[in-house]
Amino acid sequence: MHYPQFPAHFIFGSATAAYQMDGASCADGKGPSIWDKFPHTKWKIRFGHSGDVACDDYHRYSDDVAIMQELGLNAYRFLISWPRIFLQGEGLINQRGFDFYGRLIDELLRHDIAPFVTCSMGACAATSWKGMCGRSWQS
Repeated sequence: MHYPQFPAHFIFGSATAAYQMDGASCADGKGPSIWDKFPHTKWKIRFGHSGDVACDDYHRYSDDVAIMQELGLNAYRFLISWPRIFLQGEGLINQRGFDFYGRLIDELLRHDIAPFVTCSMGACAATSWKGMCGRSWQS
């Protein structure tokens, strides 16, 4: 794509959050986050919708990256789901979760799309740190 109104080195990208994109809420050892639990709590979400499948980026990431390339994007900011990479929210590493994000990053780089990674500390807080007000979170 050609964007004449922007400087030549302007970065065009997109951004997503893990819960809305990843799906696969229980796949390959992923632990629960507050967002996995909240929509399954009675009366919290209209019609009982959830992000259990979401956009299913966990299984369709290569198609999603191809679409980004078609759009002419050269950057992608995505969120790493903390419970996907750490079993029980901390301590034991979930290698399958790390491998997923490694495959995603490799795919982005193959398509000349720069990965910008953020982590979801709020999701971690619900699993093992007793919420954002817990002492472990504050320290």
